[in-house]
Amino acid sequence: MRSTHHQRPRVVCIMGPTAAGKTEAVIDLFERFNGHIISVDSALVYRGMDIGTAKPDRATLQRAPHALVDIRDPWHSYSAADFRTDALAEIDTATGRGQVPLLAGGTMLYFRALQQGLSTLPQADAATREQLEQQAKRIGWPAMHRQLQAVDPASAARIHPNDPQRIQRALEVWHVTGKPLSYWFAQQNPSQACAFRALKIILAPPDRSVLHQRIEHRFDHMLATGFIDEVKQLRQHPRIHADLPAMRAVGYRQVWQYLDGKLDRKEMRYRGIVATRQLAKRQWTWLRKEKDAVWLDPSTADSHKKIRQLVADFLDC
Repeated sequence: MRSTHHQRPRVVCIMGPTAAGKTEAVIDLFERFNGHIISVDSALVYRGMDIGTAKPDRATLQRAPHALVDIRDPWHSYSAADFRTDALAEIDTATGRGQVPLLAGGTMLYFRALQQGLSTLPQADAATREQLEQQAKRIGWPAMHRQLQAVDPASAARIHPNDPQRIQRALEVWHVTGKPLSYWFAQQNPSQACAFRALKIILAPPDRSVLHQRIEHRFDHMLATGFIDEVKQLRQHPRIHADLPAMRAVGYRQVWQYLDGKLDRKEMRYRGIVATRQLAKRQWTWLRKEKDAVWLDPSTADSHKKIRQLVADFLDC
Protein backbone atom coordinates (compact mmCIF):
# COMPACT_ATOMS: atom_id res chain seq x y z
CA MET A 1 0.00 0.00 0.00
CA ARG A 2 1.49 3.31 -1.06
CA SER A 3 0.99 6.00 1.52
CA THR A 4 2.58 9.07 3.03
CA HIS A 5 1.83 10.94 6.21
CA HIS A 6 -0.04 13.48 4.05
CA GLN A 7 -2.63 10.93 2.92
CA ARG A 8 -5.81 10.07 4.73
CA PRO A 9 -5.97 6.48 6.04
CA ARG A 10 -7.66 3.99 3.73
CA VAL A 11 -10.39 1.70 4.97
CA VAL A 12 -12.34 -1.06 3.28
CA CYS A 13 -16.09 -1.29 4.02
CA ILE A 14 -17.85 -4.59 3.34
CA MET A 15 -21.56 -3.79 3.44
CA GLY A 16 -24.68 -5.73 2.63
CA PRO A 17 -27.97 -7.09 3.92
CA THR A 18 -28.08 -9.79 6.55
CA ALA A 19 -27.02 -13.29 5.43
CA ALA A 20 -25.28 -11.96 2.30
CA GLY A 21 -21.88 -13.47 3.15
CA LYS A 22 -20.02 -10.47 4.55
CA THR A 23 -18.18 -12.44 7.25
CA GLU A 24 -16.68 -14.92 4.80
CA ALA A 25 -15.57 -12.11 2.52
CA VAL A 26 -13.92 -10.03 5.24
CA ILE A 27 -12.06 -13.02 6.69
CA ASP A 28 -10.67 -13.75 3.23
CA LEU A 29 -9.42 -10.15 3.04
CA PHE A 30 -8.03 -10.33 6.58
CA GLU A 31 -5.85 -13.29 5.63
CA ARG A 32 -4.55 -11.72 2.41
CA PHE A 33 -4.03 -8.04 3.22
CA ASN A 34 -2.74 -7.85 6.81
CA GLY A 35 -6.19 -6.72 7.84
CA HIS A 36 -7.78 -5.54 11.08
CA ILE A 37 -11.48 -6.51 11.16
CA ILE A 38 -13.89 -4.06 12.78
CA SER A 39 -17.45 -5.29 13.24
CA VAL A 40 -20.23 -2.92 12.15
CA ASP A 41 -23.09 -4.79 13.78
CA SER A 42 -25.31 -3.53 16.60
CA ALA A 43 -26.04 -7.05 17.89
CA LEU A 44 -22.53 -8.54 17.82
CA VAL A 45 -21.44 -6.08 20.52
CA TYR A 46 -23.38 -8.10 23.12
CA ARG A 47 -21.89 -10.93 25.14
CA GLY A 48 -23.89 -14.14 25.34
CA MET A 49 -25.79 -13.41 22.14
CA ASP A 50 -23.92 -15.73 19.82
CA ILE A 51 -26.23 -18.07 17.91
CA GLY A 52 -29.08 -15.67 17.17
CA THR A 53 -26.69 -12.98 15.90
CA ALA A 54 -24.76 -15.41 13.65
CA LYS A 55 -21.63 -14.36 15.52
CA PRO A 56 -18.49 -16.07 14.21
CA ASP A 57 -17.60 -19.00 16.45
CA ARG A 58 -14.70 -18.96 18.89
CA ALA A 59 -12.30 -20.75 16.56
CA THR A 60 -13.02 -18.25 13.77
CA LEU A 61 -12.56 -15.28 16.09
CA GLN A 62 -9.24 -16.70 17.27
CA ARG A 63 -8.11 -17.08 13.66
CA ALA A 64 -9.52 -13.74 12.53
CA PRO A 65 -10.19 -11.45 15.52
CA HIS A 66 -13.06 -8.98 15.17
CA ALA A 67 -12.90 -5.69 17.05
CA LEU A 68 -16.16 -4.42 18.64
CA VAL A 69 -17.52 -7.93 19.26
CA ASP A 70 -18.50 -8.97 22.83
CA ILE A 71 -17.86 -5.53 24.32
CA ARG A 72 -21.18 -4.98 26.15
CA ASP A 73 -23.50 -6.98 28.39
CA PRO A 74 -27.03 -7.21 26.94
CA TRP A 75 -28.49 -4.91 29.61
CA HIS A 76 -26.15 -2.06 28.64
CA SER A 77 -26.83 0.34 25.79
CA TYR A 78 -24.60 0.89 22.77
CA SER A 79 -25.29 3.83 20.49
CA ALA A 80 -24.18 4.96 17.05
CA ALA A 81 -22.10 7.62 18.82
CA ASP A 82 -20.42 4.90 20.91
CA PHE A 83 -19.70 2.97 17.73
CA ARG A 84 -18.23 5.98 15.98
CA THR A 85 -15.85 6.68 18.86
CA ASP A 86 -14.78 3.03 19.12
CA ALA A 87 -14.45 2.47 15.37
CA LEU A 88 -12.32 5.59 14.85
CA ALA A 89 -10.02 4.41 17.64
CA GLU A 90 -9.73 0.97 16.02
CA ILE A 91 -8.99 2.53 12.61
CA ASP A 92 -6.28 4.67 14.18
CA THR A 93 -4.77 1.63 15.93
CA ALA A 94 -4.81 -0.44 12.74
CA THR A 95 -3.21 2.22 10.55
CA GLY A 96 -0.58 2.84 13.20
CA ARG A 97 0.40 -0.82 12.94
CA GLY A 98 0.41 -0.76 9.15
CA GLN A 99 -2.75 -2.87 8.96
CA VAL A 100 -5.72 -2.38 6.66
CA PRO A 101 -8.93 -1.49 8.56
CA LEU A 102 -11.68 -3.82 7.31
CA LEU A 103 -15.15 -2.71 8.42
CA ALA A 104 -17.82 -5.34 7.87
CA GLY A 105 -21.46 -5.50 8.89
CA GLY A 106 -25.02 -4.56 8.15
CA THR A 107 -25.87 -1.83 10.68
CA MET A 108 -26.13 0.96 8.17
CA LEU A 109 -26.71 3.67 10.78
CA TYR A 110 -23.24 2.87 12.12
CA PHE A 111 -21.68 3.20 8.67
CA ARG A 112 -23.41 6.54 8.21
CA ALA A 113 -22.30 7.79 11.63
CA LEU A 114 -18.73 6.88 10.78
CA GLN A 115 -18.72 8.48 7.34
CA GLN A 116 -20.90 11.53 7.88
CA GLY A 117 -20.76 12.19 11.60
CA LEU A 118 -23.75 12.58 13.87
CA SER A 119 -26.19 15.41 14.26
CA THR A 120 -26.72 16.90 17.70
CA LEU A 121 -30.10 15.52 18.74
CA PRO A 122 -32.30 17.12 21.41
CA GLN A 123 -31.86 15.68 24.88
CA ALA A 124 -34.38 13.21 26.29
CA ASP A 125 -37.37 14.68 28.11
CA ALA A 126 -38.56 12.37 30.89
CA ALA A 127 -42.03 13.91 31.24
CA THR A 128 -42.81 13.70 27.52
CA ARG A 129 -41.45 10.17 27.38
CA GLU A 130 -43.70 9.10 30.25
CA GLN A 131 -46.76 10.64 28.57
CA LEU A 132 -46.00 8.76 25.35
CA GLU A 133 -45.47 5.55 27.30
CA GLN A 134 -48.88 5.87 28.97
CA GLN A 135 -50.55 6.69 25.66
CA ALA A 136 -48.96 3.64 24.06
CA LYS A 137 -50.34 1.44 26.82
CA ARG A 138 -53.83 2.70 25.96
CA ILE A 139 -53.74 2.56 22.15
CA GLY A 140 -50.76 0.35 21.28
CA TRP A 141 -47.51 1.03 19.40
CA PRO A 142 -48.95 0.48 15.89
CA ALA A 143 -51.32 3.40 16.56
CA MET A 144 -48.39 5.45 17.87
CA HIS A 145 -46.56 4.65 14.65
CA ARG A 146 -49.51 6.05 12.68
CA GLN A 147 -49.22 9.26 14.72
CA LEU A 148 -45.56 9.42 13.77
CA GLN A 149 -46.49 8.92 10.12
CA ALA A 150 -48.66 12.02 10.29
CA VAL A 151 -45.98 14.32 11.73
CA ASP A 152 -42.76 12.77 10.44
CA PRO A 153 -43.36 10.50 7.43
CA ALA A 154 -39.63 10.19 6.72
CA SER A 155 -38.91 8.73 10.16
CA ALA A 156 -42.04 6.57 10.06
CA ALA A 157 -40.86 5.02 6.81
CA ARG A 158 -37.53 4.18 8.43
CA ILE A 159 -38.89 2.90 11.77
CA HIS A 160 -40.78 -0.39 11.97
CA PRO A 161 -44.27 -0.27 13.57
CA ASN A 162 -43.08 -2.85 16.11
CA ASP A 163 -40.09 -0.83 17.28
CA PRO A 164 -41.45 1.03 20.34
CA GLN A 165 -38.11 2.49 21.44
CA ARG A 166 -37.51 4.35 18.18
CA ILE A 167 -41.17 5.33 17.73
CA GLN A 168 -41.16 6.84 21.20
CA ARG A 169 -37.93 8.73 20.60
CA ALA A 170 -39.14 10.16 17.27
CA LEU A 171 -42.44 11.31 18.77
CA GLU A 172 -40.63 12.71 21.81
CA VAL A 173 -38.39 14.86 19.59
CA TRP A 174 -41.43 16.11 17.67
CA HIS A 175 -43.32 17.06 20.83
CA VAL A 176 -40.31 18.72 22.50
CA THR A 177 -38.96 20.68 19.53
CA GLY A 178 -41.85 20.96 17.07
CA LYS A 179 -39.53 19.61 14.38
CA PRO A 180 -39.37 16.01 13.10
CA LEU A 181 -36.48 13.70 13.94
CA SER A 182 -35.63 13.55 10.23
CA TYR A 183 -34.92 17.32 10.37
CA TRP A 184 -32.42 16.84 13.21
CA PHE A 185 -30.76 13.91 11.45
CA ALA A 186 -30.21 16.18 8.45
CA GLN A 187 -28.24 18.66 10.57
CA GLN A 188 -24.85 17.00 10.19
CA ASN A 189 -21.89 18.19 12.23
CA PRO A 190 -19.24 19.36 9.73
CA SER A 191 -16.48 18.89 12.32
CA GLN A 192 -17.09 15.14 12.10
CA ALA A 193 -16.35 14.90 8.37
CA CYS A 194 -14.88 11.63 7.21
CA ALA A 195 -11.16 11.56 7.98
CA PHE A 196 -10.31 8.58 5.77
CA ARG A 197 -10.68 7.29 2.24
CA ALA A 198 -13.09 4.38 1.91
CA LEU A 199 -13.59 1.61 -0.60
CA LYS A 200 -17.23 0.57 -0.22
CA ILE A 201 -18.17 -2.89 -1.46
CA ILE A 202 -21.81 -3.94 -1.21
CA LEU A 203 -22.51 -7.67 -1.26
CA ALA A 204 -26.09 -8.29 -2.34
CA PRO A 205 -27.51 -10.96 -4.64
CA PRO A 206 -29.53 -9.31 -7.45
CA ASP A 207 -32.25 -11.93 -7.02
CA ARG A 208 -33.94 -11.30 -3.66
CA SER A 209 -35.22 -14.88 -3.54
CA VAL A 210 -31.63 -16.09 -3.17
CA LEU A 211 -31.21 -13.94 -0.07
CA HIS A 212 -34.57 -15.08 1.28
CA GLN A 213 -33.46 -18.70 0.97
CA ARG A 214 -30.20 -17.94 2.77
CA ILE A 215 -32.13 -16.21 5.56
CA GLU A 216 -34.47 -19.18 5.97
CA HIS A 217 -31.65 -21.73 5.99
CA ARG A 218 -29.66 -19.68 8.47
CA PHE A 219 -32.59 -19.28 10.86
CA ASP A 220 -33.23 -23.01 10.74
CA HIS A 221 -29.55 -23.63 11.44
CA MET A 222 -29.76 -21.30 14.44
CA LEU A 223 -32.70 -23.24 15.83
CA ALA A 224 -30.93 -26.56 15.24
CA THR A 225 -27.77 -25.40 17.02
CA GLY A 226 -29.32 -24.13 20.25
CA PHE A 227 -30.85 -20.70 19.68
CA ILE A 228 -33.80 -21.41 21.97
CA ASP A 229 -31.48 -22.61 24.75
CA GLU A 230 -29.40 -19.46 24.30
CA VAL A 231 -32.45 -17.26 24.91
CA LYS A 232 -33.46 -19.44 27.88
CA GLN A 233 -30.03 -18.81 29.38
CA LEU A 234 -30.31 -15.06 28.81
CA ARG A 235 -33.76 -14.97 30.44
CA GLN A 236 -32.32 -16.36 33.66
CA HIS A 237 -30.25 -13.25 34.26
CA PRO A 238 -32.07 -10.84 36.63
CA ARG A 239 -31.11 -7.77 34.59
CA ILE A 240 -32.35 -9.07 31.26
CA HIS A 241 -35.95 -8.47 30.21
CA ALA A 242 -37.96 -8.40 26.98
CA ASP A 243 -37.90 -4.60 26.59
CA LEU A 244 -34.13 -4.27 26.35
CA PRO A 245 -32.89 -3.13 22.92
CA ALA A 246 -30.72 -6.26 22.78
CA MET A 247 -33.72 -8.53 23.32
CA ARG A 248 -35.68 -6.76 20.60
CA ALA A 249 -33.11 -7.88 18.05
CA VAL A 250 -34.45 -9.89 15.13
CA GLY A 251 -35.03 -13.50 16.18
CA TYR A 252 -34.59 -12.90 19.90
CA ARG A 253 -37.97 -11.19 20.19
CA GLN A 254 -39.73 -14.10 18.49
CA VAL A 255 -37.98 -16.79 20.55
CA TRP A 256 -38.75 -14.82 23.72
CA GLN A 257 -42.44 -14.79 22.76
CA TYR A 258 -42.28 -18.53 22.11
CA LEU A 259 -40.81 -19.15 25.56
CA ASP A 260 -43.56 -16.96 27.04
CA GLY A 261 -46.12 -19.27 25.39
CA LYS A 262 -47.41 -16.54 23.07
CA LEU A 263 -46.30 -18.37 19.92
CA ASP A 264 -46.00 -22.03 19.02
CA ARG A 265 -42.74 -23.22 17.50
CA LYS A 266 -44.02 -23.12 13.91
CA GLU A 267 -45.28 -19.54 14.26
CA MET A 268 -42.09 -18.48 16.04
CA ARG A 269 -39.99 -19.82 13.16
CA TYR A 270 -42.21 -18.14 10.57
CA ARG A 271 -42.18 -14.77 12.34
CA GLY A 272 -38.44 -14.93 12.92
CA ILE A 273 -37.79 -15.51 9.21
CA VAL A 274 -40.23 -12.77 8.18
CA ALA A 275 -38.66 -10.29 10.63
CA THR A 276 -35.21 -11.08 9.24
CA ARG A 277 -36.45 -10.52 5.69
CA GLN A 278 -37.91 -7.18 6.77
CA LEU A 279 -34.54 -6.25 8.27
CA ALA A 280 -32.85 -7.11 4.98
CA LYS A 281 -35.37 -4.95 3.12
CA ARG A 282 -34.59 -1.96 5.37
CA GLN A 283 -30.87 -2.54 4.89
CA TRP A 284 -31.38 -2.62 1.12
CA THR A 285 -33.13 0.77 1.31
CA TRP A 286 -30.11 2.27 3.08
CA LEU A 287 -27.65 0.59 0.72
CA ARG A 288 -29.28 2.04 -2.38
CA LYS A 289 -28.41 5.50 -1.04
CA GLU A 290 -24.70 4.72 -0.73
CA LYS A 291 -22.61 6.75 -3.14
CA ASP A 292 -19.47 5.50 -4.91
CA ALA A 293 -20.05 1.91 -3.84
CA VAL A 294 -19.28 -1.20 -5.87
CA TRP A 295 -22.08 -3.77 -5.92
CA LEU A 296 -21.15 -7.46 -6.20
CA ASP A 297 -23.18 -10.66 -6.27
CA PRO A 298 -21.79 -12.82 -3.43
CA SER A 299 -23.35 -15.98 -4.87
CA THR A 300 -21.04 -16.06 -7.91
CA ALA A 301 -18.04 -18.40 -7.79
CA ASP A 302 -15.50 -15.63 -8.36
CA SER A 303 -16.92 -13.03 -5.95
CA HIS A 304 -14.02 -13.29 -3.47
CA LYS A 305 -11.52 -12.98 -6.32
CA LYS A 306 -13.24 -9.80 -7.52
CA ILE A 307 -13.25 -8.35 -3.99
CA ARG A 308 -9.54 -9.08 -3.58
CA GLN A 309 -8.76 -7.33 -6.86
CA LEU A 310 -10.82 -4.28 -5.89
CA VAL A 311 -9.00 -4.03 -2.57
CA ALA A 312 -5.57 -4.55 -4.14
CA ASP A 313 -6.23 -1.77 -6.69
CA PHE A 314 -7.55 0.55 -3.97
CA LEU A 315 -4.52 0.05 -1.73
CA ASP A 316 -2.09 0.47 -4.60
CA CYS A 317 -3.50 3.66 -6.09
